[in-house]
Amino acid sequence: MSVFGIGLAYGIATLVVMFSGMPIAFALGAVAVVFMGIYMPTASLDTVTQNVYEEMASITLLSIPLFILKGAAIGKSRAGQDLYSALHAWLHRVPGGLGVANVFACALFAAMAGSSPATCSAIGSAGIPEMRKRGYSGGFAAGIIAAGGTLGILLPPSITMILFAVAAEKSLGRLFLAGIGPGLLLVSLFGAYAVIRFRREYAAAEAIYKNGGPEAPILTRDEYTLAERFSVLPRVIPFVLLLTGVMIALYGGYATPSETAGLGGLLALALIAMIYGVWRPSDLGPIMRSTIRESTMLMMIIGMSLLYSYVMSYLHISQSAAESIVAMHLPRWGLLFAILAMVIVLGFFLPPVSIILMTAPIILPPLRAANFDIIWFGVVMTIVMEMGLIHPPVGLNIFVIRNVAPDISLSEVIWGTLPFVLLMMAAVLLLCFVPEISTWLPDLVMGADGSR
Repeated sequence: MSVFGIGLAYGIATLVVMFSGMPIAFALGAVAVVFMGIYMPTASLDTVTQNVYEEMASITLLSIPLFILKGAAIGKSRAGQDLYSALHAWLHRVPGGLGVANVFACALFAAMAGSSPATCSAIGSAGIPEMRKRGYSGGFAAGIIAAGGTLGILLPPSITMILFAVAAEKSLGRLFLAGIGPGLLLVSLFGAYAVIRFRREYAAAEAIYKNGGPEAPILTRDEYTLAERFSVLPRVIPFVLLLTGVMIALYGGYATPSETAGLGGLLALALIAMIYGVWRPSDLGPIMRSTIRESTMLMMIIGMSLLYSYVMSYLHISQSAAESIVAMHLPRWGLLFAILAMVIVLGFFLPPVSIILMTAPIILPPLRAANFDIIWFGVVMTIVMEMGLIHPPVGLNIFVIRNVAPDISLSEVIWGTLPFVLLMMAAVLLLCFVPEISTWLPDLVMGADGSR
C-alpha cells in the first residue's frame, strides 16, 4: 500500500476509535500498536514500552506533575475565592468592575495554577454566583469565567507550552516569556469587553427602572472603605509573591523548569498550610489524589501521543504530509491560515495536548521552510487552541462552567463565550501584523539569539 493509503487508513482508524468513546490515550495507543503490527517489523512490538519510555524520559516533562501539584494545592484551597474578593474590593468603582475583577482573578490564578479547568472551577465557584446576585446575565457571567480560564494554557507556567517546547525542541523559558505579552493583550481585550457589556446591561436595566419597572440588582453599587480594601490583601499577597518568586527563579537562571516546578509545588503546600491550615493528611489527601489522577491521565496521553507520532514518522506519514503541504506552494500566510484552520477543526474534538503532539511532526517542517518564527507560532497556536476550550462540541471549559453553575443553561454558556472567541481571533490577527507583541520580552530578557 502507498504511503498515502497508509496515512488515510491511519487517520480514519484514529477517528473511528476516538468516536467509539475510548479514552484518548488508549485510542491513540491502540491505533499505533495495530499499525506497528501490520506495517512494521514484528520486533518493533517488543520495543513499545521502550519507545514510550525513551520519548517520555525528558527532564522538561518532569515539570508537568510538579506544576500540577502546585495548581492542585492552590485550587483545592480558598486562594481563588480570596483572590477574587481582593480584586473586586479594589476594582468595584470601575464600571463592570466585578466582571473585570473576574478577568484579572482568572489571569492571576491561571498564572499560579497553570490549568484552565482549575481556574474556571476555583474562580467560577466564587465569581459566577456573585455576578448573578448583582444582576449580570447568565451568559455574560459564564463567558467571562470560561474565557478567563483559557488563559491557563497561555500564561506561564503552561503545561501546553511545555509540550510544544518539547515537540518543537525550543527553549521553554523563551516560549513562556513569549506568552506573557499576548496573555496581557487578551486580559485587556476581555476586560474592555466586560466594561462595554456591563454598560449595555446596566443601561437596559436603568431604562426599565425609569419606566416604572423594578430596580434590578445590577443598578446597586458596592462600597468598600480603604481599611476594608487593605484587609483583604494579607491572604493574597503571599501567593502573588510565590508567582513572582517562581518566575524570577526560572528567568533569572537560578533554577531549571523542573526545579522551579518543584520549588513552586513545595512553596504552595507551605502557603496553604500556613494561611488556610491545610496540613493534616485528611486535608492533603484530595490534593495528592487530584495531582496523581491528573498527572497519570496527562502523562498517559503524552506517552501514547508520542508513540502515535513515532509510528507516523516510521511509516513516513508525517514526512509525506509535510511534503504535500509544501508541494501545494501556498503563499506564506496562506500556509499559516491553512494550518490554523486545521487546528481549529481539531479543537472541535481533541484537547490541546493531543493536538500538539499529533500535529507537530507534520506542521513544523513546512513552517520552518516558510521562515516562520516557531516560538511566535507556538503562541499563536496556543491562542487558537484556547478557542477550542470554549467552543462546542468539546469545549472543556464550557462543561466545567456547567458543573460550577448548573442553573445557567448550556445554550446561554455557549452564546456567552462566542464574543470571547471573536476577541481571540482578533488577538491572533494582531499578532500576525505586530509579532513584536510576543517577541519583545524574550528578546529583552534572553537576548535576540537566546543566549541568556
